[in-house]
Amino acid sequence: MLAFFQIVQILSGLFLILLILLHSPKGSGFGAMGDAAQLFSSQKGVEAGLNKLTAIIAITFGLVSLLLGYGIIK
Repeated sequence: MLAFFQIVQILSGLFLILLILLHSPKGSGFGAMGDAAQLFSSQKGVEAGLNKLTAIIAITFGLVSLLLGYGIIK
C-alpha cells in the first residue's frame, strides 16, 4: 500500500509540473497587478479545463503528501 501511494505521489508531481508548464502566461508579472480588466475576462474552454485538471492533480499531490508525511499510510 505504501508503494502505491509513493508511485501516485511521484506521478502526480510529474503531471503537476507538466500541467503548470502548459499554462499560457498571463500578463507581464508584477507590472500587470493593477490591471483589473483581465480579472473579469472569461477563459476559453481548453484553458478552463486545464485549470480544473491542474487543481485536481494539485489536490491529489497535496493529500498524498500529507498522508505519507504524517505516516498515516503504512
